[in-house]
Amino acid sequence: MRILVLGSGAREHALAWKLSQEPTVTHVICAAGNPGIAKTVATIPIDILDTDAVIRLAERERIDLTVVGPETPLGNGLADRFEAEGRRVFGPTRGAAQLETSKAFAKDFMARHRVPTARYRVCTSADDALRAIRAGEFGDALVVKADGLAAGKGVVVAPDRATAEAAVTAAMVDRSFGEAGSRIVLEEMLTGPEVSFFVVANGDAYVPLLSAQDHKRIFDNDEGPNTGGMGAFSPSPLMNDALQLQIEQTIVQPVLKGMTAEGNPFRGFLYCGLMLTPDGPKVIEFNVRFGDPEAQVVLPLLGNLSVLLTLESDGFSRRYQSATVEAVALQCVGVVLAAAGYPGDARSGDVIHGLDDVARDCPDVQIFYAGVKQRGDELVTSGGRVLTVMATAPTFEIAIARCYEAASKIKFDGMQYRRDIGRKALLVS
Repeated sequence: MRILVLGSGAREHALAWKLSQEPTVTHVICAAGNPGIAKTVATIPIDILDTDAVIRLAERERIDLTVVGPETPLGNGLADRFEAEGRRVFGPTRGAAQLETSKAFAKDFMARHRVPTARYRVCTSADDALRAIRAGEFGDALVVKADGLAAGKGVVVAPDRATAEAAVTAAMVDRSFGEAGSRIVLEEMLTGPEVSFFVVANGDAYVPLLSAQDHKRIFDNDEGPNTGGMGAFSPSPLMNDALQLQIEQTIVQPVLKGMTAEGNPFRGFLYCGLMLTPDGPKVIEFNVRFGDPEAQVVLPLLGNLSVLLTLESDGFSRRYQSATVEAVALQCVGVVLAAAGYPGDARSGDVIHGLDDVARDCPDVQIFYAGVKQRGDELVTSGGRVLTVMATAPTFEIAIARCYEAASKIKFDGMQYRRDIGRKALLVS
């Protein structure tokens, strides 16, 4: 089987790395990829938002299955075009992708199908939003979310009304997130630990994968602004059989059945971002693709991805009712190394040192590349999140130690990373 992975980040590197290990896969190409991914699989420069160019590439390379990494091509309808032309694609259609591309759609959908989530209000003007905040509809502390895609930065957890009002002004008046902020969602602030849960789905049928815990804030102890994710660990020690069954019955199954009933059957990865409240698990957000950095810590623990590769095969739904994905009995930790300025305007062009030292001295560590480019003989930074350093081990303690030992060998000007990734796992376990 010949696989095309679309994207250029650490998530896509992890997908390409894992898929290349499948016994039925003979060739993996990553487009657009990056120079770090090129160390693992072939890469081809391409604009993945140009659907016509992607289809031509799939034809030219005789691709059997295209796996879409990021959300924007899915929101633009890439899967719809592939399906219309009879090409196998792993990822939801534009209609199903609305679970991520529109927070207002997702909240209204959950309300229709009684999926547990925070109380909310969709606002179409700044005046409407500011009135709701000043009236105390959600209390003094609340959450402000830009409706559309904002690269993981469109959510403000406001500890007071002044912060919430500033977030509304930034999104709806200053248009900090462009059209993504033309509508916003105000939510009550939920309390409890967060956990992410993943399934591979085809319509009503699905296969559970693993859980993970992400770290969104830029600084230690969950301080500072939100980012796309500064690190993760898997599996979450908060997850057990009873909790997983509850999540599947109250969230996963109603969502998949509801999407099918509304004419948008879901196919691909469904990422459920959850908060474990005193009233049970509630949805914070959905993603319609694998998370980043969660993919980097979940994929190494999966025995195989054959369930993904048979997505469009005959009998898929029937097999999915009883299929499972085996996981290895290890723990995994991933730490993101970010560029100076991130999550704001990140600096580019800083030379990355120490990668050869990690390859030589840290055999249980894998580096997944994201914001990098080649400049002559040097690899330099080219984006906010530059690398994910991933380690697996029999315990979280060992995985954390391996991860940070490797991270300490890597240097570039302005490099920033959290020193507490995985600590939450130790507090539970």
